[in-house]
Amino acid sequence: MPLDQQDVDTWKYDTDGKPVPEQEQEMTFIDHLEELRWHVMRALIAICVCGVVLFIFRDWYFRYVLFGPLNDDFPSYRALCRLSDWLGTGGALCMEAPNVLVQAIEFGEMFITSVKMAFVGGFVIGFPYVFYEIWSFIRPGLYPAEQKATRWVILICSLLFFIGVAFGFFIVAPFGTNFLMGFEVGGAVNQPQMASVIGYMIMFTLPAALIFELPVLVYFLAKFGLVTAESMRQYRRHSLVGILILAALLTPPDVVTQILIGVPLYGLYEISIFVAKRAQRQYEASLQ
Repeated sequence: MPLDQQDVDTWKYDTDGKPVPEQEQEMTFIDHLEELRWHVMRALIAICVCGVVLFIFRDWYFRYVLFGPLNDDFPSYRALCRLSDWLGTGGALCMEAPNVLVQAIEFGEMFITSVKMAFVGGFVIGFPYVFYEIWSFIRPGLYPAEQKATRWVILICSLLFFIGVAFGFFIVAPFGTNFLMGFEVGGAVNQPQMASVIGYMIMFTLPAALIFELPVLVYFLAKFGLVTAESMRQYRRHSLVGILILAALLTPPDVVTQILIGVPLYGLYEISIFVAKRAQRQYEASLQ
């Protein structure tokens, strides 16, 4: 959104000739802390509201979300089987939900876990607003050109976050769950506790959401000249090896599934190179 003349008139200039908002000059450290406190409070209220809703519908939340990959009707199993038929791999990607009896063995474990996961889910659902509050605190400290260049950052970060969560939930979680629950040693029987199952579901999804923020991170690093598109191209082969190692850690030891995970991650890397190239132009233009 372009700045109107009244906003422009409030800007002063530093020794480099760059405009500095007068409001930022007048605010003390205590004022900044007070402003940050209100942003954090509003973000926490949004998380609490979403968490309360999830707690009310906790049966649906646990069955179809947290324990979703343990159910036969999980959509990824049917989709992967159809994909396997389309690729002609003879059902190599077809999977069935593992037969898991989730246990709650501690007193009050179901209630405490329900409360904890309600707020974790509240953070995921309310992420756009939480990030909006964080960005609202950071944005006034940026120069006008930087504000203009990052005006879509909330939408882009939120979109990438949800794509990452979906990727981890619908792709990584089914493969990881089947491998871990199907691995047997010494005749032992897998009867995991509720906290263990949920802990792995979080590990399958939230790290993927952070990984999908890579293009945004690269943009800001390139914006300040810390990363260049040329250096990312130079280390493309090294990054490919790292992506394959990461895919091997996230999936069972199967070449097909590793490729299925590795291809989107490598696609993110290529997108990041394009983003770095564009941000690098802006950085070089600011130096002239």
